[in-house]
Amino acid sequence: MSPIDVTCAIIVQNGQILATRRSESMPHPLKWEFPGGKVKGNESASECISREIMEELGVGIVVERPLSPVVHHYDAHSVRLIPFICTLEQGDISLSEHQECRWIPCHELDAVDWLDADVEVAAEVQRLRCQ
Repeated sequence: MSPIDVTCAIIVQNGQILATRRSESMPHPLKWEFPGGKVKGNESASECISREIMEELGVGIVVERPLSPVVHHYDAHSVRLIPFICTLEQGDISLSEHQECRWIPCHELDAVDWLDADVEVAAEVQRLRCQ
């Protein structure tokens, strides 16, 4: 089975990283993740992450650069998670799907109960941003 392409935003502000917590009604409830979603149709990964962040958080972002994709195999499917370092461009965060969001200092990323696919992304972010 081919992995599903999914993007996520590593939104950086004042040395902290935005994390969102999945609601109880979502798959993998109450796990923390970097916000984002599935690539649709012919859109590029960077177009996808801009659209998803507007839909999920109600804010515009500036996509700065991609990080290394991560392939993760869940029980019923596989994902190729494509992370992007981003900054907020406009608006105030308004959650439409997630239970909560939190700004996490870079050195605390390894203490978060991440969704499985996001664990490796968090480790890379910590290596890159906490030096």
